[in-house]
Amino acid sequence: MDIEAVFPEIETIEDDTLRTGVASAWTSAAGVNGLDIEELPEVPWLPPAQRDLDMAADEALLVDHVKDVTSCALGLAESLLSRDDDLDIDIDTVIAGALVHDVSKLYEFDGMDRTEVGRLLGHPYYGVSVVSRANLPVDIAHIVLSHSSRTTVEPATLEAEIVRRADGVAAASIRTTALDDLRDA
Repeated sequence: MDIEAVFPEIETIEDDTLRTGVASAWTSAAGVNGLDIEELPEVPWLPPAQRDLDMAADEALLVDHVKDVTSCALGLAESLLSRDDDLDIDIDTVIAGALVHDVSKLYEFDGMDRTEVGRLLGHPYYGVSVVSRANLPVDIAHIVLSHSSRTTVEPATLEAEIVRRADGVAAASIRTTALDDLRDA
């Protein structure tokens, strides 16, 4: 199995460099952390949140979350472009950024346990290193760093803001499976 079987969305990236970089980021992250590509769909989404919500490891999965973020981000971008074709949104950047926004979780967690990377660096700081090693451009690293309120880096580009919003909605959809009111999260 190759990474495109797990994330077929990679094939929609037109830019060869971005497409190759996204595939490389996931493939190397899996390999470095002792995972076969076939195992990626079984990796938990966010173990601390899942424990807080009393969710089992298999009740929320990282690959499903990344796919939801990518779909939501693409939908937001396309909706904006449909009303204003002068708007400058790079769809490849949105897709690539959404696909790698959480790649560092493979380093931060071993199953439901936090690793030293997760304990000392945390999400999403290590992701910048992962996407840099995969030769992805700085605007993708910026999306990874700014997609979460766990950093002080705010989105500087519309593509980064789109991925951040899509991630928030996708995470909220997971939380609604365990909560009646999202304010209780």
